[in-house]
Amino acid sequence: MRHRILIVDDETDMLRLLKRSLEPDLGCTVETASTGEEAFSMIQAKRYDLVLSDMKMPGMGGAELLRQIRALKQGITVIMMTAYGSIDSAVEAIRAGAYDFIAKPFDHDTLVFRLKKALERSRLISENIRLHNAFREKETFHNIVGTSSAMQKVFETIRMVARTDMTVLVTGESGTGKELTCRAIHAQSERKNGPFITVNCPTVPEQILESELFGYKKGAFTQASSDRQGLFQAASGGTLFLDEIGEISPAIQSKLLRAIQEKEIKPLGGTKSIPVDVRIIAATNKDLAKAMSDGEFRQDLYYRLNVFPLRLPPLRERREDIPALVNHFIHKHAGTMGRDPLPVSDELMAFLMELPFLGNIRELESLVMKGLLFAKGEMMEPEDLKEVLSTISQVASGVPPDSNLMDLSYKEAKEHCLKEFNDVYVGALLEETSGNVAQAARLCGMERQALQQVMKRYGIDPEPYRKR
Repeated sequence: MRHRILIVDDETDMLRLLKRSLEPDLGCTVETASTGEEAFSMIQAKRYDLVLSDMKMPGMGGAELLRQIRALKQGITVIMMTAYGSIDSAVEAIRAGAYDFIAKPFDHDTLVFRLKKALERSRLISENIRLHNAFREKETFHNIVGTSSAMQKVFETIRMVARTDMTVLVTGESGTGKELTCRAIHAQSERKNGPFITVNCPTVPEQILESELFGYKKGAFTQASSDRQGLFQAASGGTLFLDEIGEISPAIQSKLLRAIQEKEIKPLGGTKSIPVDVRIIAATNKDLAKAMSDGEFRQDLYYRLNVFPLRLPPLRERREDIPALVNHFIHKHAGTMGRDPLPVSDELMAFLMELPFLGNIRELESLVMKGLLFAKGEMMEPEDLKEVLSTISQVASGVPPDSNLMDLSYKEAKEHCLKEFNDVYVGALLEETSGNVAQAARLCGMERQALQQVMKRYGIDPEPYRKR
């Protein structure tokens, strides 16, 4: 489609000259308006890719027209024309949201060059909006973004298994979206009007996890001053989601097996079993088959959980979803970070498409948030994430920044790589949780104290992330 440009100037000769010269040079459609009021009416009636407006005009001037355009939130690119000597007002317009300004009298080739750059920005914004709208239509599938064949198979599997009451075991690396998938299964099932209860198994100490799952009777232990219902009962009629199931102890495994097998529980201190009507969905980033063969996970529990296995692909197996995910995260976080949704340059997108993404979707989301935070212009560029991207690439390849591995001892090289990895990985977690260490620990499946020890060892301070 041809780009449409609107030129606004109270000088009729200038309008005629620009229309006649720019249409063939830019291969676009140029429309004109001689007042700010006329221009704004045209903008409300039609979609323009670019507005080129004079600053000083009778009635509504360029600054006020810019303000009105910005209020429409259509992402229209605006360039201001200003007379020589009025640069201060043009700079103010840039601060108010104009993409660029050009001083009169201007060189025609320079103007064409600047307009081509602006139209490229408009193209990226339009593509951003198109992708966002396309994926908003797909958000009825529970906020899971993906058009790749790998994700389409996952969606079809979710629809299929949701119609049953089978126990599901969702596997995949950290950051692949296991909890979202489990919520989608529940939301598509006949139990969707019932509760969805989540248990993050590694974050609950063993001695507490049993009472959390099965409840307890008054007097079962010192602090048990009254009866308490467990999460199995709380999830009655709905779904109980056991996250990172591979981390539970053998003692809890045994009691969990009985609850799943017999569909009944016995609270701590109780003498009678209580029947429960609950669907079990479990998730893990651990190889449970290997854990079973190593004697770390009960064989009978494994087969009870693995009635219907569902593997989520890592991001490196579905790279074609990266542009859509980037767009999704831009629109998700831009407002909370006080920014308009920014387009991503082709150069940055190409770089993102090649990254290893060891942290999968969670790492990509953190990168997008950093891009929104550090972007200096109207578009995210590789320069805005230069240090972050460089560190990620070096960590992924195992090469410490500014260092030759062969110059270091084995111990030093290993420690250097570990520090770089933790700086990036833990930093991404803290970025996502605004410095909340407990929440970051839950996201990566660690105990809070263990994550604090890692942060202390590598000098990672959560305070800067809280201030952001």
